Amino acid sequence: MQARFAMLKKWMLALCVGGFALGACAADNTATPATATATPASASTAATTAAGPESVVRQALIGLAPKVQIDSIKPSSIPGFYQVIASGQLVFVSNDGKYMINGAVVELSSKKDMTDAAWADFRKAELAKLPASQRIVFAPANPKHTITVFTDVTCGFCRELHAHMADFNKAGVAIEYVAWPRQGVTSTSGKDTDTYTEMSSVWCAADRKAAFSAAIEGREPKPASCANPVKDQFNLGIRLGITGTPAIIAADGSMIGGYLTPDQLLKALEKHKSN
Repeated sequence: MQARFAMLKKWMLALCVGGFALGACAADNTATPATATATPASASTAATTAAGPESVVRQALIGLAPKVQIDSIKPSSIPGFYQVIASGQLVFVSNDGKYMINGAVVELSSKKDMTDAAWADFRKAELAKLPASQRIVFAPANPKHTITVFTDVTCGFCRELHAHMADFNKAGVAIEYVAWPRQGVTSTSGKDTDTYTEMSSVWCAADRKAAFSAAIEGREPKPASCANPVKDQFNLGIRLGITGTPAIIAADGSMIGGYLTPDQLLKALEKHKSN
């Protein structure tokens, strides 16, 4: 019993660290046992009917994590469950708000992970709202593939990726960079992080592409300030479940992976396109 409790506690901590508000962890430590708060099935059904399942699902999640940011709630293809994307996490919650599934859900007939498809749809929709003018684009004349890459100018793998830009473009791959400073926007002291400041200077430069290339090669950009999208792009990455850089996303919203060589990326894109 103690081992099972320890596993549950570890899972809840991982859920909180993964994006749900820390307040949920504190609430869980003092939560009343489920047996003491369980709602009779008839009452639960009546509440669902009266409030509507989406509202019930929303309130159930807020009860778990009061400060959670819910970005999307929609019926899932799992009978009796809603699909929810909140604070960078994707979960399935029963219509009556009693059960939550956190993890891979596989449709056995197609052998496909339903969470991958759900994330892809959400990422595609959210990225479509991001204007091209707010990205830094390196593209050939007639690209065969266009990918979005959440990047950090101090990331070693990001630097390696950018070093092969000519090869990516020659292979017909257009890369659209979105800012994701790994240090975050502000430090624990409340000051802007060095990475955020550096990336803001890049996005404020008169020639963003040149400033980006210089910065990712280790040359500090000329300090500049302006109304820039770096903070919003960082927060967008959080909502899309980004946890590291580079994060490569295909045109349909699917996550291709992290650093890949030009050959590896092209093969991955062609394979992905054929599926």
